Amino acid sequence: MNELNILEILRPYKEAYPLAFLAATLTLIASLVFLSFYLRKKLSPKKYVKLKAPPQEVPAALTQPSPVETPSALEPFKKEVEREEKLKVPAELKVPIEETPSETPITSIEEILSPEEKQGALADIEQIYAEEASWLTRLKAGLSKTRLSLQSNLSELFSKKQNIDENLLESIHETLYRSDLGVSTIDKLVDRLRHSLPKTQEISWEDVKNILAAESEKILSTTQSIGATPPSSGPFVILVVGVNGVGKTTTIGKLAAHFLAQKKSVLLCAGDTYRAAAIDQLKVWGDRLGVKVISHQPGSDPAAVAFDAISAAKSRQIDVVLIDTAGRLHNKQHLMDELNKINRVIAKDLPGAPHETFLVIDATTGQNAFMQVKAFKEVVNLSGLCVTKLDGTAKGGVVIGIVDQFKIPVKYIGVGEKSADLHSFEAKEFVASLF
Repeated sequence: MNELNILEILRPYKEAYPLAFLAATLTLIASLVFLSFYLRKKLSPKKYVKLKAPPQEVPAALTQPSPVETPSALEPFKKEVEREEKLKVPAELKVPIEETPSETPITSIEEILSPEEKQGALADIEQIYAEEASWLTRLKAGLSKTRLSLQSNLSELFSKKQNIDENLLESIHETLYRSDLGVSTIDKLVDRLRHSLPKTQEISWEDVKNILAAESEKILSTTQSIGATPPSSGPFVILVVGVNGVGKTTTIGKLAAHFLAQKKSVLLCAGDTYRAAAIDQLKVWGDRLGVKVISHQPGSDPAAVAFDAISAAKSRQIDVVLIDTAGRLHNKQHLMDELNKINRVIAKDLPGAPHETFLVIDATTGQNAFMQVKAFKEVVNLSGLCVTKLDGTAKGGVVIGIVDQFKIPVKYIGVGEKSADLHSFEAKEFVASLF
């Protein structure tokens, strides 16, 4: 009776909408069929069982480890072999290390070694470091992008020997311009080629390269002897400036490691109080190197932090003080007032300080580095440059252009992330690696 009533109810819809009624009927039938298959698959037991292959018999001789392969036999030598392969230190230099827990954290090498032991440990470190890649090798690798870009483009102009003329000099000028040497420096180099190369004789790429290398070394060497004289008493104070993002705080940490390797005591000053991250980053470097960091709360007066750092360095007889500063170049007047105040405060407590003012620039910025040097030179008296990230750019020629234009010596260059990848600048080494 109920089924008849349902059919009677649906009959008008079937007559009025025959296609829609047919589609709904087919959808209902398909849903019921799918549901029946699904339930049967879930509720019915599995009919197929995966058969496993019968185990094969293995000879007893293969199942018994030999004495050399036994883990217990290898364990005493495993760590020693790995350490020898990693350090490559002669066996006679090895000193057994006692892994005893320390109750107090070690903050510097002086806490665990006597002066004689410290000297011996540093000698071992120097020998291990000497067995690694030399600085000149790392420098060549770091400048590889700049060298390949410069030499490949220039050497293409000299696929065969040819006479020098103005068209060739113009092509050389365009190629050097793409290496960010700066227009005035390129004009000087091209003019040197014009007067040095004979016009009636065919020349090669080697002839041009030798003249470019000699002139570049001459430019870089003119300012290399410029430097501050260490004070007769008190710490040597270095003020480090630079815009945010160029690696200024990291460079300070690497400079600290550089001075520690020279057996000098170092104190760090977190003068960039406008960025809490800068203070924390400098503290991380201090913990890593075992160096004290003088810091205040974020937003405090940078001059007050610098004053406390100088006072602490004098009382502790520290050799070198590295002062971090803010890098807000967009507000030049405020930055000038801030740096002038820092200079006045520390000079009052320590006459002659700061003895050096380093500007950190990022080589990857290319021509923008020229603008940074120009802007900071108007704000503070720069005594040296620290050029970072030379390994990540083909614009390493910016070093030659900046030195030629601003007559500011390059003090340190960085070609990697490690502390040893920041090294004092030598014009001859740089040019040899570049050309």
